[in-house]
Amino acid sequence: MAWSFRKKKEIPADLWMKCANDACGKMHFTKTIRENANVCPDCGHHMKIEALRRIAMLLDADSFQPIGEDIVPSDLLRFSDAQGPYEEKLRRTRAKTSPTAEACIAGRAMLGGKPVVFAILDFSFLGGSMGVVVGERIALAAEAALAQKSPLIIVSSSGGARMHEGALSLMQMAKTSAAIARLRQAKLAFISIMTDPCTGGVSASFAAQGDITLAEPGALIGFAGPRVIESTIRTTLPEGFQRAEFLVEKGFIDRIVDRRKMRDELIALLNFVAPAPDTPLLETAVAGSPSPAAGFEPTKGTGKK
Repeated sequence: MAWSFRKKKEIPADLWMKCANDACGKMHFTKTIRENANVCPDCGHHMKIEALRRIAMLLDADSFQPIGEDIVPSDLLRFSDAQGPYEEKLRRTRAKTSPTAEACIAGRAMLGGKPVVFAILDFSFLGGSMGVVVGERIALAAEAALAQKSPLIIVSSSGGARMHEGALSLMQMAKTSAAIARLRQAKLAFISIMTDPCTGGVSASFAAQGDITLAEPGALIGFAGPRVIESTIRTTLPEGFQRAEFLVEKGFIDRIVDRRKMRDELIALLNFVAPAPDTPLLETAVAGSPSPAAGFEPTKGTGKK
């Protein structure tokens, strides 16, 4: 009797994706997760998503025009750690993306037909850490919004200031805060969106200074991590401490918005903060884009206003 064997088919390594929520951990087709904006179909956990995909999801198609792409980081302090020189780490990270890549992407764009200036921190680039270039691109975005008298929207996901740039990175907290202050003086809206995680010097500077502050469900938001705080004050923190749902109850965040509804939410907010000329505010609320609450139950909390 002759035996024959079919050649074993290779299964792609990225065919399946596991939910990043430890309480869920269910497996789904990667395609299913991606089509659902990297949100688990079972538990609704918001997993990390690429910065360029988020830009495509939020902004009008083909409207994004980059700002500050020519500004790239350098190893001003000649920093080196156990993994080698900072300059080499930058080179390796850029090799995976592009020669002008950094942890901040900023530019002019349209959103729901309205002009905006948009910036986003890319967590895949050194944890979205804020160094000199990130601070400069955020400042340039604020200046662009001031020049064209349009709202500024920033999506933040960061581990904080970039230790490789020492005190220079900490200076960006003051620099970005001053840029946001100029917008406030000009009465131009700044919408801050905090995603998981948003910590350190970013959460302690421009990310917390929005006229309207939104967050994704379950996002970790704070300065130091919960374990660091517990070990410092030697007490047990409340359940859900530093999560978006905890912070909206304390008034730190105005609203929690599902990622899949964020574009509609922003369009509705823009109708309030930047209505068309000579258009009554009430008319923009009822005749504009979908209501912020359409099809979505808000988290409890009165907000900070």
